[in-house]
Amino acid sequence: MPKFDTTRIVAHSPQNMFDLVADIEKYPEFLPLCDGLTVRKRKEKDGRTLLVADMTVGYKAVRETFTSQVLLQPVEMIIDVKYIDGPFRYLDNRWVFEAAKTGGCAVGFSIDYEFKSRMLGILMGSMFDRAFHMFSEAFERRADEIYGPGG
Repeated sequence: MPKFDTTRIVAHSPQNMFDLVADIEKYPEFLPLCDGLTVRKRKEKDGRTLLVADMTVGYKAVRETFTSQVLLQPVEMIIDVKYIDGPFRYLDNRWVFEAAKTGGCAVGFSIDYEFKSRMLGILMGSMFDRAFHMFSEAFERRADEIYGPGG
């Protein structure tokens, strides 16, 4: 049952960071291990957007696709991801975006997951752990590219 939880202070606004993370179709352009992402369904209601998406991740010769439900909550500045189908027994992920006291944004990222296959868990698990550490840096670099360094 691997878990990863971090908060990173970035120089960009909470709204900019929320928008960047919510733009999931762009992930293959900059996110480590993400080989592809397709949004299957999009439904908007009460200011929230519910997406169903397939994400393909790859490392060396291993490629796996999984389906998740992504709930974009712009008023609350929260993005919740729930696992639907694929190589995991479960996967829960949450992003929280808050104004930092020193300016910019505190980006909270937490993920809890377990692979169905013990062998896949052994093979991909250590790479996933390293990738989660790289994710926050990848999103910050992407924000700098889109919004300019320092917000």
